[in-house]
Amino acid sequence: MTGALRKSFTLVIDQIRRGETADWFVVAVAVSLPWSTSLTAILIVLWLIAVVPSLGFASVRREIQSPAGGLPLLLWALAVVGMFWADVDWSERLGGLRGYHKLLLIPLLLAQFRRSDRVRWVILGFFVSALALLVLSWLTRYTGLFWEREQADPGVPVKDYILQSGIFAICAFGLLEQAVAWRTTRPQLALAAVAMAAFFVANTVYVATSLTTLVIIAVLLLVFGFRRFGWKGLLAVGILGSVLAGLFWLSSPSLRDRVTHVTKEIKDYSASTSETSAGLRLEFWKRSTEFVATAPVVGHGTGTIATLFRRSASGSTGMAAAVTGNPHNQILAVAIQLGFIGTFALISMWIVHLTLFHERTLVAWYGLTVVVSNVVGSLFNSHLFDFSQGWLYVFGVGILGGTVLKRKQAETKLA
Repeated sequence: MTGALRKSFTLVIDQIRRGETADWFVVAVAVSLPWSTSLTAILIVLWLIAVVPSLGFASVRREIQSPAGGLPLLLWALAVVGMFWADVDWSERLGGLRGYHKLLLIPLLLAQFRRSDRVRWVILGFFVSALALLVLSWLTRYTGLFWEREQADPGVPVKDYILQSGIFAICAFGLLEQAVAWRTTRPQLALAAVAMAAFFVANTVYVATSLTTLVIIAVLLLVFGFRRFGWKGLLAVGILGSVLAGLFWLSSPSLRDRVTHVTKEIKDYSASTSETSAGLRLEFWKRSTEFVATAPVVGHGTGTIATLFRRSASGSTGMAAAVTGNPHNQILAVAIQLGFIGTFALISMWIVHLTLFHERTLVAWYGLTVVVSNVVGSLFNSHLFDFSQGWLYVFGVGILGGTVLKRKQAETKLA
């Protein structure tokens, strides 16, 4: 019995050293991400415990020294340094740093998936999980056969409609690229992929409408057309997108209500004394730009956002008295704390990650959709600091970027 236990223990240790255990934890993270925040957090910790012993120092150092892995660490390091000139207590400084921590894991994921052969399992796990959420979303919205949460949007069985629709957009455009790859060899599967992509997009239009995701879809459609077919493709998808937008507008009461409501809130922003979602966002952006203007180079320091809003709200009424720790714009969230230097590091990181996925392969397209979605979504939200969207970016860039780098490395050796 002792010998059998020793053999099993040795087998587990060997799997950890080879990185197999860490790979399967990544698959589990991909499956859990659309569903559970707590489970995802637990799995990330388990993955981290499993992956560190499997990575050599040289492989991690290589990623840190590269722009794709080094710039996230640079942004984190600037946030660490930014704590020392922040005019708030240390609990707020450390709380502000928390949003940057996840960036530290990008080099580990890049190193892991330079050697891993399980990227297909990760992609498949994420897609199947999102597909199950899609089915449940439609059922909860229109049949009432499954659970509905109190104070939740209809058709959003877990988490929130912004994350749900963002995941659906990534899956839809991944399926479109897959359909193009199958169009000559597997035409029936290509049609099935297009149909599934349509259901993912339709959910955002008819079930749980997110204006942020609709903007992301529009941008991804233009990127898809240009990447696939050049300037003619860009023009063609622009026309197609305009036609589809008109059809969606006529056929979706949810879309019309959402757009009309937001438009009214924007128009009433200056005159309204009551708080509205769009009005608060405009107010946060306005005051954030004022904060940035007073410390444009190095910012006010890490963790100062909430304090700055509290100070500016003193003696005010209405939306001007609102206080937040989230300005609902990633660039402003970094610029307030780290100024131009931090903003330059953030934008440089995005650009490097976009160029990482410039090649015309399926995996590169998946990575591009993740980065474009995060960049566009971060214009309206602080997505890198949000739990689910932030981890989606980190794991998407790390897993898919590592796979792209692995292929490039193999081509270099063959040459």
